[in-house]
Amino acid sequence: MKIERTKTATRNIIYGGLLKIYQILLPFLMRTVILYTLGVKYLGLNGLFVSILQVLNLAELGVGSAMVYSMYKPIVEDDKKTICALMNLYKIYYRIIGVIILAAGLSITPLIPQLISGEVPEDTNLYILYWLNLISTVLTYWLFAYKSSILQAFARNDLISKVTLFTETCKYILQVLALVIFHNYYYFVIIILITQIATNVITAAVAGRYYPEYIAQGRLEKEETAVINGRIKDLFTSKLGAVVVNSADSVVISAYLGLSILAVYQNYFYVINSIIGFVTIIFTSTTAGIGNSILVESEEKNFRDLSKFTFLIMWIAGFCTGCLICLYQPFMILWVGKEYMLPFKSVICFCIYYFVYEMNQIWTSYKDAAGMWHEDRFRPLCTALANLIMNIVMVRYIGLYGVMLSTVLSTVIIGMPWLIRNIFTVIFSKKYMYEYLRKIFYYVIIVLLVCSIDYLLCDNVNLSLIMTMFLRLLICVTVTNILFYLFFFRTREFKDCVDLFKKILKGNK
Repeated sequence: MKIERTKTATRNIIYGGLLKIYQILLPFLMRTVILYTLGVKYLGLNGLFVSILQVLNLAELGVGSAMVYSMYKPIVEDDKKTICALMNLYKIYYRIIGVIILAAGLSITPLIPQLISGEVPEDTNLYILYWLNLISTVLTYWLFAYKSSILQAFARNDLISKVTLFTETCKYILQVLALVIFHNYYYFVIIILITQIATNVITAAVAGRYYPEYIAQGRLEKEETAVINGRIKDLFTSKLGAVVVNSADSVVISAYLGLSILAVYQNYFYVINSIIGFVTIIFTSTTAGIGNSILVESEEKNFRDLSKFTFLIMWIAGFCTGCLICLYQPFMILWVGKEYMLPFKSVICFCIYYFVYEMNQIWTSYKDAAGMWHEDRFRPLCTALANLIMNIVMVRYIGLYGVMLSTVLSTVIIGMPWLIRNIFTVIFSKKYMYEYLRKIFYYVIIVLLVCSIDYLLCDNVNLSLIMTMFLRLLICVTVTNILFYLFFFRTREFKDCVDLFKKILKGNK
């Protein structure tokens, strides 16, 4: 069975985009409500718990990614028996993972107060709040989590998005009522727990409705199970590296600088993370299609797709970076006020982090789509170790800047070059690598130039806050895209992207 890659990716991007817009606006509202009803320390506390639970999720070991990848070939071959056996194995593993996370989470309970520097919010029991968050995480694995794998493998992420839209709407309505009427953070956390249960149950029902022929039953051959277990072992290093890079920053800031600084940092990071999440829709919506393409298309066709994909993400990330450097500070004044702002040097750090992260996601998507975890198993560990060491050392000397710069440096110096080399060793021939690297270098130079022009133009616009933001946004939208067009309209990648959009529009009609 050959998946209709453009059609499914387009559908997933549309519904994923709607969901992401929703997930940007509503959590933004919730952060604002928490800030003005409970205070800045509660924001920091909430962020700390999220980071701790991300570390505990290491027990997942990348089982989900390994299982979804293992389904690509049976789907191509229409092998229903193997798919059902994979779902059954997935079910067993996730139940075991839930037990491991629960045990690990309970064992580190005494350490929770040690991860907070300074005062904690009054009238709060750290242990109860932590346990509620822990139970919510455990239930995500125990309650039919394995059923979502069939939707992901068939590239029906749009169905998952629809379910999430419904359950998240209920959650946010209840949370706003809990904060505004009762001013109670415990109710806020309990609602998260209830919503997670509802999301898992409804998603399982949807998977059963659309793919009733796929149920968790049967067993794989020992050889096949051993191959999957090998993939999971290799994925663990990727999981570990991603968790350290994404979670260590918040834990280090909380432990060394306190909850208030953590909350301010996370306000800024929330903006970055919202944009990252929106662009990630493209990656999650196309990963299954990329995996299918690697199996059925030629190397030349796949490399051309990689070049096209890279160009598209560069344009999007470059445009967003220009907007961030010009609009970040006015937006923060409007949202939280000058009291909770960071210096402009921090904005530059965040912008660099954002662009590096987006470009790195391209290669990570190809690595996951191709199942290239064994060859890449040591890279995430080395990158994470370097990041953690630099975090702990640099935060002592340059504070918050050290935390932000350590992530960028470890990724640019270690992670990205290593990953590119692996991709052009396993998926593509090395003959393509130097051509590709020249393109990347050219893209980076153009993005730096365009963002500098954006900033120089926008820096002279200082009117009322709303008018300043409007005019700066107008400058970024027009200048950035005009300059990108002038630099790239003759390139093959630009023409390929135009053809892709025409194909998408024709398909929608």
